[in-house]
Amino acid sequence: MKKRRTIPPRRRLRLSSFDVNAIRSLLRGESVIDWHRLHFENEREVARFLRLNEFHVEVRADMEYLDSLREEAVDYLRRTFSLKIPLYLAEEIPAKELLLKASENGKNKDRLTACTILKIMLILHHLDGHEVDYRLPVSRDELTSLVEAKVVQVVEEIRAADVPVIEFSWSRKSRDSLITKLLSKRDTIASKVYDRLRFRIIVKERAHLVPLLWELLHRLIPFNYIIPGESDNSLLQTHDIESYIQEDVRNIKQNNAKGIPDEMFVELKSGPSNEFSSPNYRIINFVTDLPIRVEPFMNRVPMMEWDRLVPMTFVLAEFQIADWATAKSNEQGDCNHELYKTRQLETVKKRLLNDGFHDSKAKRQKKSRNRSSPKLDGELIEIKKWEESKSKEELP
Repeated sequence: MKKRRTIPPRRRLRLSSFDVNAIRSLLRGESVIDWHRLHFENEREVARFLRLNEFHVEVRADMEYLDSLREEAVDYLRRTFSLKIPLYLAEEIPAKELLLKASENGKNKDRLTACTILKIMLILHHLDGHEVDYRLPVSRDELTSLVEAKVVQVVEEIRAADVPVIEFSWSRKSRDSLITKLLSKRDTIASKVYDRLRFRIIVKERAHLVPLLWELLHRLIPFNYIIPGESDNSLLQTHDIESYIQEDVRNIKQNNAKGIPDEMFVELKSGPSNEFSSPNYRIINFVTDLPIRVEPFMNRVPMMEWDRLVPMTFVLAEFQIADWATAKSNEQGDCNHELYKTRQLETVKKRLLNDGFHDSKAKRQKKSRNRSSPKLDGELIEIKKWEESKSKEELP
């Protein structure tokens, strides 16, 4: 029997304009509020993107909710900024079609208006999701379990799609780790901890990183809910993804034929690195607010309290991605996790016990004694006289 020849799907991977921009946004930690154009080409792509956001075009309630978000967004823009919004964008077309309007080519005023409406809708939906979280009597542990199950299923699908994931793990931050994390940060607010839930995905080779990101952005992670400013990319740059770009998209770099801005090809600069990590530590790290449907818990709240809200909330999750060789290198030398924890604990201990304060004070005093500035010496003499006079006044 003739052996069937199979071609791994990864060899056929070609990045569209949408893919390039989504990957860039993830790696750079950009905010979609700063975008002025989307890159959807047809209704199928729109439906897939809505599914990532846990909306289903065939579910009437989901589409009605999007329409209500659009109505509130238009009202806000008219009321706050006195914007004149065309009636067909504000009411006549289904709200989901705004995604295609926001993807039109050229200098198009309606495209910009559609983008603006979608940005407000994004904010409103995020607020609604957290409102559901406040109202629903569900523990964080229960919501986290839903997210874990969702991510595990998607990673298995990615493996089945011939992306060689050779290591996959996840963890929840322990209470002690949360305390140490907060004590090591300038902002000691619990809501600022983004890595309570962390997923680690290791692929076989560096060449598999882009296919992995593509799969995650098509199966699990909506690019619009990447947390801005929280990405750290020290592995991939523009030249790493150019070989995957579709030919028509690559031509844009030369002549900008489709009106896609040149910033699509900007360098994928590294984001802020962890202060306790070694300079030699290499990783792709980002945080996303994953949407999650909460229908299993709906019976805990009377339906009258839901008003127009959909049964959906968000759970923050951090993703760490690397290739096998880089992951092994990150375990060596000063990149080792134990040394990372040691540096973090030493900093927390100094902060708690004020150890660094006395050292710094002694250095400042020594520096002051070594200065020869007449003006400074005069100021020190005056301060000393003032202190002596205060001491005399306090005597009985």
